[in-house]
Order: sequence, then C-alpha cells, then structure tokens
Amino acid sequence: MTEQNTGHGPGGAADAPDADDNRRQVLYWRLLARLFDHEEQPALESASLAVVEDIGLPPALLDPGASVGSVVQRHPELAAEFDGLMTPEPEEDGGRDRAAEVRRAALASKVLLNVFASGSGTITAEQLARWQSDAEWFERALGCRPGELRGGRGGAGRAGAGGGTGVGPTGTGVGGPLPDLSRLIPAIGPELGSIEAGLVKRMHLREVLADPALAARLTPSMSLIEQLLRDKDNLSGVALANAKALIRRYVDEVTEVLRTQVEKSTVGELDRSVPPKRVFRNLDIDRTIWKNLTNWDPEGERLYVDRLYYRHTSRKTTPQRLIVVVDQSGSMVDSMVNCTILASIFAGLPKVDVHLIAYDTQALDLTPWAHDPFETLLRTKLGGGTDGTVAMALAQPKIAEPRNTVVVWISDFYEWRQQELFDSMAAVHRSGAKFIPVGSVTSSGRGSVNPWFRERFKDLGAPVISGHIKKLVHELKTFLT
Repeated sequence: MTEQNTGHGPGGAADAPDADDNRRQVLYWRLLARLFDHEEQPALESASLAVVEDIGLPPALLDPGASVGSVVQRHPELAAEFDGLMTPEPEEDGGRDRAAEVRRAALASKVLLNVFASGSGTITAEQLARWQSDAEWFERALGCRPGELRGGRGGAGRAGAGGGTGVGPTGTGVGGPLPDLSRLIPAIGPELGSIEAGLVKRMHLREVLADPALAARLTPSMSLIEQLLRDKDNLSGVALANAKALIRRYVDEVTEVLRTQVEKSTVGELDRSVPPKRVFRNLDIDRTIWKNLTNWDPEGERLYVDRLYYRHTSRKTTPQRLIVVVDQSGSMVDSMVNCTILASIFAGLPKVDVHLIAYDTQALDLTPWAHDPFETLLRTKLGGGTDGTVAMALAQPKIAEPRNTVVVWISDFYEWRQQELFDSMAAVHRSGAKFIPVGSVTSSGRGSVNPWFRERFKDLGAPVISGHIKKLVHELKTFLT
C-alpha cells in the first residue's frame, strides 16, 4: 500500500479528487479481509489506521476487542452518527460528499465486523452480552429499534462472516459509496438470529446458569429462550431458577409490546339496536344543534331545542371463542413462544374465550394455562415430528358456535397425513367458523410453508398469512372486536 493510495503522500495527494475514494477503498478491503480471512493483514491495518486518524475518528474503531458501546461511551458524540448509519443518505446539490462517505465507511466497518465476524470456539456470557449489544447498534444503524430484527428469528443459516450483508461489490464496487443495507432487512434479521443461536450453542449454558453472577449478564433473546426450553428438563436447583427467571423476563418484555398492539384496536362495533343512555356525558351537542337549527330565533339570538340527541355507546358483546392450534415441532419454536404470549393477551380481554392446543405427533390441551404464557411454555416439549390430525381431534369439539369462533392454526404444514388434515380444516371453514392458517408467527416474518397446503388454502378462500406477528394481530382484532 503506497502513501499515495491512503491519501497521505507528498505533493498534495490528500487534496487529489480521488483521495477520499482511495481511503474508503482501504477501509472496505480491510472489512472484507477480516470477514473472510482470520489472519491479520498488516498493510491494510496500518493504512486503515492512518485513514481513521486522518479523518478525526478514534483508533478504537479498529480494535476488534472493543465493543461499539464502549467506543460510544468514550466518544459520546459518535452515538448520533451510528443511528441510521446504513439508511439512504440524500445527495447534496453539489454531488456526493466523499469525505462524509469515508467517515460512514469507517463507522459501518466497525459495526459489521463486530456483528458478523463472530469467531469460533467457546464463548462466555460476557462475550454473548457484548455481541448482543453490538447487534443492537447494528439494528439502530439500519433504522430499526434495538432487538427488532432478532425478536422472532429462526433459520439455520451459517453463523459465520458476512452472509448476505451486501457489503462490498454491490453495484458500486468495493470503493463505492456505502450500500443501502436497509433494503436487505428481511434477510438480515434471520441471519442475525442464526449467528446469535450459534453463539448460544458455543456457550456452556448450564455452567453459566449455575452461577447467578454469570446468569445475570445474559440478555434474554429468542435464541436463548429456545435453548432454555429445550434444556429445561436437564436443569435443577439454581440453574433451573435462573433459567425460569430469564424466560419470565423475556415473556414479560414481549407481552408488553404485543399488548400495546392489541390494545390499539376498538372495543367492538356500536350496537344501534340498544337505545342510547340519556345522560349528560352521552349528549351529542353537535347533532342536537344541527337538528334544531330551524328553531333559531335571530332577534333574540337564541336556539330553542325541541329534542336532545344522544350518542350510542353500547357495543356488541357477543362472546367470541378463539382456538389457537400451534405446531411445537423443532421448526416452529419462535412461533410457539409468540403465539403462547399472544393467546394470553387475548385471554385477558372481556368476552373472548381462548383455547390453546400445542402438538407435534401428540396433542396437548394447554387451555387451563392459556392466561399465563410462562406456565404454558414450561409445559411444552419442543421438537419431534408433526401430525396435525391429533390436534384437530382436540380442536373440533371446541367449535360449539361456528359463527362466533375463530380457529388460528400456526404451522409450516409439513404433515404426515396431508389430505386427511386438509379435509378436516376445509370442513371447519365450511361450517362458518373463521379459519386462519398462519405459516409462522415471528418478528422477522420469515417462514417456510408447504406449497401443497398453501395452494389449497388459497383455493379454499383462506390464504396463509405470511409470517409477521402484526398481521395475525390485525386479523384477530378485526374478528374479535
């Protein structure tokens, strides 16, 4: 690497038109080298250090052992620059601001390396917590809320370096402007979840849980909760207590978010068959004035009211039955967690009778605990095959009044007895009950659905909801309120 390439050579190289492009290229090459090659490249490291110092950024940005949070703690002015760092930047009237692009490249390289160069070997609880913190900064850089992309993730992508990040030659070349990664959010969310799941598996979780000080450093996440639920039968004493505390903490956090979404709904349609209650608080002043305008006395400037009008406040309160059937096989862990929490929220609403069934090759009626997602999750047994017919045998007798019943079936629908299960689902739909098939219920919206079922549900007039939990919340609010 020559001095001229870094923009520091003699003869005014720093003022050359392509100096900033060269600097940015140095930072990008270092990023790619560190992502795909574990051995340090001395020339790239020294050149990158020169660039970072030249543009007034702290050398700690190049320290792989420093978290983004620790850099921001020492340099608080950088916090605002990390927020929305990887969202589209409007071009100035004079064209590209190449100097600003160099600065963005240096900051982005720090975030991307800390998140996607996750290393190998056993990790500690502290290292996991640091990665989770860096992942939150990455989410903020993409314009998302911390934890938003990893809220319901799954998938078995490689927990390695840079998969699908779009850094480097993405139409602009290695030396071009920072690519807009926000458009890749649907792919990035599951990849983050995959990396986090890999980190959790590399940690001696049982040993960490047995030490209250180490367990306190863990931040609950879907990957961690999945591992805890799978391993809960092998835990005891302090380790089991700490595991339950982490599950409870995660459940409470997700419940708060989902409850806010549910409570934004109306509380039911107005029932105009019930006469309005004639009390002052229900008086419709605007309508009363409008209806009595013919009685206006212009000389006395008075309005004589012949009749008062009141607002209808009574709402239809026909009891609704919500039957949630969720596949608890190994591929549906995040859906199991989210649906259990969602069912508990609707169970707390007036006039909603919630029933919850979980199944793999056997079915389990969890209705007695539907109001408490924590207790429900402790009773689940994740993994195994999938046979929805056993769940249908429990669900069908619960459909007493089809017109007031909604059946939500959450699964990837990779079933042993496809035709038999679909025929029974079609019968439920034709009975007048609202049947809602859901491919998955995650925060990322990622989910794979058996195309055989997808086509038949579409022909039935009950298309599969694709993934995101907000879509299911909307469907349920529409039916139940």
